[in-house]
Amino acid sequence: MCGRYTSTRGPEDLTRLFQVTDWSPAETLAPSWNVAPTDEVYAVLERAGRDDGEEVRRQLRVLRWGLVPSWAKDPKVGSRMINARVETVHEKPAYRRAFAKRRCLLPADGFYEWEPVKDEATGRTRKQPYFIHPADGQVMAMAGLYEYWRNPDAAGDDHPDAWLTTCTIITTEATDAAGRVHPRMPLALTPDHYDTWLDPHHHDTDDLRALLIQPADGRLDARPVSTAVNSVRNNGAHLLDAAT
Repeated sequence: MCGRYTSTRGPEDLTRLFQVTDWSPAETLAPSWNVAPTDEVYAVLERAGRDDGEEVRRQLRVLRWGLVPSWAKDPKVGSRMINARVETVHEKPAYRRAFAKRRCLLPADGFYEWEPVKDEATGRTRKQPYFIHPADGQVMAMAGLYEYWRNPDAAGDDHPDAWLTTCTIITTEATDAAGRVHPRMPLALTPDHYDTWLDPHHHDTDDLRALLIQPADGRLDARPVSTAVNSVRNNGAHLLDAAT
């Protein structure tokens, strides 16, 4: 799974890296070295206009991490839907409509996983956090889905609280350093697959699933970091320092 990640690049960098055409300065997030479920996160997505033939535009949006299906009665379910397994994402009721119509990329510097280790001094098992990231320092474009949820308590679609837009990260079997720490990892796409993945008119699920291949070996590094990352209250670049 992916339960925490880092996202420190600003919108200026992200709009350039992902060739974004639409971004509102009002949707600006502070850098985070400890992104946690239900946090607001950056997402790259494409939306077509309401009128036939209107141009599809690539947007940088702020979404809430933890997908809330449109049919959910309570948005709190999103905290349990931060990840979707690549093996079943196309058929699970909570994800299949979004997989066909509402796909996104979630930019990250890297992610955290925890490995159970035995403390030789006490004999107890503890969880050692690792920061796992691209070896070349490039951005990770994690494959994701997004969904709209209508708040039944808000009067009118134009009410500021009428709509909640949420997202989830697609995960796969772990490889490289990630596989030595945890059996699952976020599935990152390569730039040559961005256009097809984001295209809102592309609904062929078999074709889309073919993009979600297991990452090649040799692209990830991992290092143990302080258990300070365990608390969502902690943030800052010091979380990436190697554990001593």
